[in-house]
Amino acid sequence: METKQPGFLNAVPPYGHVICSEKWRNSSLIQSLKGGGVKILFENELTVADFHLPNRSSVLYVSECDIIAGNSYKRKLVRYRNAYSSFQQLVLVEKTRLSEQYFPAVQRFVVFELGLSLLPVSGQAEASQLITQIVHGEGRENPFRRQSSFRLLDPLVLALVQQVPGVGRVKALALLQNFSSIQQLCNASPAELEAIVGQAGAQQVHSFFHRHTAVGP
Repeated sequence: METKQPGFLNAVPPYGHVICSEKWRNSSLIQSLKGGGVKILFENELTVADFHLPNRSSVLYVSECDIIAGNSYKRKLVRYRNAYSSFQQLVLVEKTRLSEQYFPAVQRFVVFELGLSLLPVSGQAEASQLITQIVHGEGRENPFRRQSSFRLLDPLVLALVQQVPGVGRVKALALLQNFSSIQQLCNASPAELEAIVGQAGAQQVHSFFHRHTAVGP
């Protein structure tokens, strides 16, 4: 018997709103979002994703407890990637003193094996700030967002590239205007990167995307 996907799976909230999984209702993250002027629409059957944002993005939150508990979070990540392929997909991962030792493995799985965007957060307060920034930023005119490069210059992807040490907003924009996907940026040679961000910047970008892919002895 064929199972039809519910309509809310692809629901996109209006500007200033977030569709949120019911399980977050009483969390500090939601209280912070409300304090930041974000309107919350709760949905008790949001399946895998935790949030839908107005720029047709979805967010999955991986907590410190999820990481420490074992590898079950990986199955959830795979389901998330498969269910929300029509969205810009972002994974927020709690990077704390307890979870820091596991973070390289999580990053490798999320970015290199699943091809998703990952942003480390210290906790729900920082996650709330990031989501608020994305929600409110969606209503402003963005001169860099041409139709042909909508996905590349999405705020989520831009924020990801700015995680590279030494790469600020200007260099991140330059990189995203020259590579058609995060995967292409990961696979770019130092020489290709150097033409855009200089020799030192090229080494930093290349090291950032390859430091966890080498296999140890």
